[in-house]
Amino acid sequence: MLITGAELPDGRIRDVRTDEGRIAEIAESLHSLPNEETVDADGLTLLPGAIDVHVHFRQPGHGHKETWATGSRSAAAGGVTTVVDQPNTSPPTVDGEAFDEKSEFAANSAVNFGLNGGVNDDWDPDSLLSRPVFALGEVFLVDSTGDMGIDEARFEGALAAAAEAEIPVTVHAEDADLFDESVREADAGGTGEDANADLWSQYRTATAEIEAVEAACEAARGAGVDIHVAHTSTPEAAEHADAAGMSTEVTPHHLLLSRDDLDELGTFGRMNPPIRSEARREELYERVADGTVDLIATDHAPHTREEKEAGLWDAPSGVPGVETMLPLLLQEVRDGGLTLERVRDLIAANPAERFSLDSKGRVAEGYDADLTLVDLDDSDPVQADALHTKCDWTPFEGREAVFPELTVVDGTVVYDGRAGDRFTAGLGENVRQP
Repeated sequence: MLITGAELPDGRIRDVRTDEGRIAEIAESLHSLPNEETVDADGLTLLPGAIDVHVHFRQPGHGHKETWATGSRSAAAGGVTTVVDQPNTSPPTVDGEAFDEKSEFAANSAVNFGLNGGVNDDWDPDSLLSRPVFALGEVFLVDSTGDMGIDEARFEGALAAAAEAEIPVTVHAEDADLFDESVREADAGGTGEDANADLWSQYRTATAEIEAVEAACEAARGAGVDIHVAHTSTPEAAEHADAAGMSTEVTPHHLLLSRDDLDELGTFGRMNPPIRSEARREELYERVADGTVDLIATDHAPHTREEKEAGLWDAPSGVPGVETMLPLLLQEVRDGGLTLERVRDLIAANPAERFSLDSKGRVAEGYDADLTLVDLDDSDPVQADALHTKCDWTPFEGREAVFPELTVVDGTVVYDGRAGDRFTAGLGENVRQP
């Protein structure tokens, strides 16, 4: 494939040739070879495909929310070329048998993938870690979310097992002992879009996250392991992890939404950790812009509309986001909040480096041909009925975004928005597979 006239993030106009899944040549002008597919990228910007290290594609067990086919198409349409799926499916990915079962579902993926292993009372590290596991995570520091919860002793055991297996550990850091139970006892909260979802933010306090991150970093240092802190929602937690030498991610919903949005969102704005005050959101945005935060990941966690319309204390936590991450960040570039180079690093170069994906994350000769083409002069409002996830809603309805024109995985076009949303599925591979 030859991509002609593409603008790279550094402002240079270049032709890019791919061959056998890699970027073979980059030059000012390349001639088309016989029978070579040519993509005219005049006026478009070529970016490395995004690497989303935190998604929940729900299979096995919860295919009514999302499937690997729908989730990966949504990823491809959003310029994401690699996803990392979390272990809290049914059965949870805590042993070799469950890993193999999930791998069969992932074979339907349109994009490359990694599969995280989980840690609970029944986990079998010997069989699990004999498989090509991407990382352990998201490992819960304390028992705050149910059957994937973990106590301090098991957390330390997970760190030791990951260190021996030489794989990363991703941590969900909230201390349930610091949740404000008086909030839950005082108010029923309401239902659906009419719920007072700000109570969820009051209940799962910022302090619960900040102190849990401190404890996780201390345990990791004691074990001689570097951890990755998932979905950091407070600037204080991001700063502490950075000072401790640990990496952090921030989700688009924590970056762009605040408690000011909850009157409109209701239970559709309930997630863990919850969104914070506008002041904290602004400070967190600054940490993303200045490099304190390492990467952006979505925590794509789809639920049906019917499920989210339950009462505040019963509705499931989580929002979809794999298709809107890069488009929303590119709109931030248009609006002057972030530079294009910073977005490139947040969604591609940094996750590739942090998780040892040595051939991904850059538009450079010899790297994997995981690419996306965007028109930075063309933005459209986010509309749930135009997205490709099985989930039929989005917390970003109506926000302006820059959606990709074309997405390429290993040199093959997997999404072509210029040809009526054409997809190529089943080409994704496990990025940890030898």
